[in-house]
Amino acid sequence: MPRWSLRLLTCALLAGSATAHAADIPVYGYRVVHAYPHDTGAYTEGLFYKDGYLYESTGQLGQSSVRKVALETGEVVQRHRLPKQYFGEGIIDWKDRLVQLTWQSGTGFVYDLASFTPQRQFNYAGEGWALTRDDSHLYMSDGTPVLRVLDPETLEVVRRIHVTADGAPVENLNELEWVDGEIYANVWLTDRIARIDPASGHVVGWIDLAGLFDISTLPNPGDDVLNGIAWDAKGKRLFVTGKCWPQLFEIRLLKKRPAH
Repeated sequence: MPRWSLRLLTCALLAGSATAHAADIPVYGYRVVHAYPHDTGAYTEGLFYKDGYLYESTGQLGQSSVRKVALETGEVVQRHRLPKQYFGEGIIDWKDRLVQLTWQSGTGFVYDLASFTPQRQFNYAGEGWALTRDDSHLYMSDGTPVLRVLDPETLEVVRRIHVTADGAPVENLNELEWVDGEIYANVWLTDRIARIDPASGHVVGWIDLAGLFDISTLPNPGDDVLNGIAWDAKGKRLFVTGKCWPQLFEIRLLKKRPAH
């Protein structure tokens, strides 16, 4: 999402208040296993891994796209550009389809997964931020502490998950990934990923990615923050990146340590 200074400050304060209540929640560190090239022109809003490729949705008006990317080289092997009036957000696959959100237009798109050919549009209330899925439902974030659970065929909301950390709502839930029965969520404007129990909505762990990449080296460090999680379920590999970052990192979580 575009960043205005007032909104930046407000959201940072909200994110900080959410994590401040998480004294009893374990925090996980990380170890970088490998770093892969990532397109610095990709303002990453959605990311997932499938059959050896990354699928990525990029944002910004007039620059939004859906991409299929070779993991090892970062080469974009397939691309579909959105109409200029749409700001691309989260994506996920469902069967032979690709589902994408847009930010403030209340419009989502369904594509053929193989060809990226548009098949239909759908509508939703409020903002669209990110998508992930399990074997039966899609999960959608909109920047609030509430995740929407969608029927994958109708794309209608069937229930909602209220996300809390030690009883406090967690604001700014952004990019999502389903990882071994948990929902991982970037908390926008922080270096943290929340590990969420989808049944209760409770944050059961924090992943602290401080120091992973120095965003002060980027042209727009206020905008180009951590965002993007992908999980290779077969290989048990976890990938993370950020908006316009030059690298995508495969990381391994360390043993939990006391929260601070």
